[in-house]
Amino acid sequence: MPAFVSARPRPSRRHPQSVPAEVDSVTPHLFQPTPERPVRAKRRVLSAATQVVPHSHAWPQLTMSSHGVIRVTTARGTIIVPPLRAAWVPAGVEHSIDVVEDAELHTIYLHAARPSPDDGWSHCAVLEPGPLLQALLLSLDTRPDTVATASGERERCREHETMVEPLLLKELARTPLMRMGVPLPDAQHGDKRLRALCEAVLRSPARDATLAQWAGECGASERTAARLFRSELGMSWQQWRQQALLAHALPLLARGMPVAHVAAASGYASDSAFTAMFRAAMGRSPRHFRAVSPVRPALR
Repeated sequence: MPAFVSARPRPSRRHPQSVPAEVDSVTPHLFQPTPERPVRAKRRVLSAATQVVPHSHAWPQLTMSSHGVIRVTTARGTIIVPPLRAAWVPAGVEHSIDVVEDAELHTIYLHAARPSPDDGWSHCAVLEPGPLLQALLLSLDTRPDTVATASGERERCREHETMVEPLLLKELARTPLMRMGVPLPDAQHGDKRLRALCEAVLRSPARDATLAQWAGECGASERTAARLFRSELGMSWQQWRQQALLAHALPLLARGMPVAHVAAASGYASDSAFTAMFRAAMGRSPRHFRAVSPVRPALR
């Protein structure tokens, strides 16, 4: 299951006075994939607290953050994307982007609908691109259609994109989708009490409170809240709570915060207990999600 949260981003240390600034959809129409150019790429550096307004397009996208943390929000919630992980957004899905930490984003648009018929690719998800997939992504030309280029240069770009596409799709198809967060009730059609409860927990994820206490503050009984978690989100309160803690911890780890400090900020009395929970849920230790150096482009 993909990771979903809705907490507001924390300002970057490099921009302590930054305030949310909305930008447009970063001109996806200038990078539209076609049968002649089946995979297009763009690069954008965005400052912390930047919010890319909701938008959609007729082709799927894969966005990797080479450094920094972003959240890609849809009607179902928000995907947490730590450094060197990537967000998959299917065609036609309205989404917005919140920049938690100053981020360098590398995005590819695909003419193909999805890498494989697996149902997981019909929903937003987080994945961890391997070195080859990163290199393929970074090798693509990132100039928009409005940039004038010589005919020979345009032909070179088309040839490279045509050659890269099948291998890129193959690498995508074999890359596992990751569980990195929590779903939220639908903002319009979901239960308002459950939505309020989830948002309250996400604002204070380390608070030591029972489901009965959270539910009572949102106008529901413990029994009703437990039923709503299963009927609307498909998981128990305990499972959802764990996912909320993971989504809270990932950006802290991406900032380079020591694991012991992240454990304390997540409400754990010891880093060993936090690490055991994290490894059981994610299949990797918390240290795996701390900042690492990005792969450099193979071609430009």
